[in-house]
Amino acid sequence: MRPLIVIPARFAASTSALRYSAVVTARALSAAVLAAGGEPLTVHPEGDVTRLSFADGVLLPGGGDLDPARYGQPTSSDEVYDVDTAQDEFDLALARWALDTGRPLLAICRGLQIVNVALGGTLDQHMPGAHRHVVHGVRVEPGSRTAGLVGEKADASCFHHQRLDRLGAGLRPVAWAEDGTVEAAELSDVDFLGVQWHPEDTAAGDPAQQALFDALVTAAGRFARRSDRCSSPGSGC
Repeated sequence: MRPLIVIPARFAASTSALRYSAVVTARALSAAVLAAGGEPLTVHPEGDVTRLSFADGVLLPGGGDLDPARYGQPTSSDEVYDVDTAQDEFDLALARWALDTGRPLLAICRGLQIVNVALGGTLDQHMPGAHRHVVHGVRVEPGSRTAGLVGEKADASCFHHQRLDRLGAGLRPVAWAEDGTVEAAELSDVDFLGVQWHPEDTAAGDPAQQALFDALVTAAGRFARRSDRCSSPGSGC
């Protein structure tokens, strides 16, 4: 049985194939989880997150901006976009639930920002020299879990105009862009990886980026083997 990796969908105003507004997951994200041996499962981003007790791991993907009110600030930049109250509430609740229940969590771009805010941190609402449609080098702290996966130097495919400002409780920065932007963060004693870049963009051709998804699925497999889902005869775990 493949470990089940929950991915909260993103609200989309329109999608040509469906004719209406939609809830979607980036194809590259699902493909990377599947390639790692996991089963990607898109879930509707509203309602009680505890309904996801079947999940073995969680992937928090990129998306629009988090409402600055969520971290105690007024909106101070005209560049803040695609704020959605329901999306914010669900993502924040899902991040807290994953951390509280010990489910492995990979947070990408907005996902890392969600975790930071969930832990009491803040964001830079619009950074100088936004990293949009760029691939740049990142320096990764030697000995960190992230370095063990992507190396001490990595090429990061980025699309973000916000970044972490004050770090949330327990978050430790472990990777940086040349301009000082925190590009990855970790938590001690928690199965969590957070990157500001989009590893799914290049995972199909870059084993270092695919390694982030591999690590999530491997950890989710360990979680599944400890859970009730794998306790019944014939479960396949």
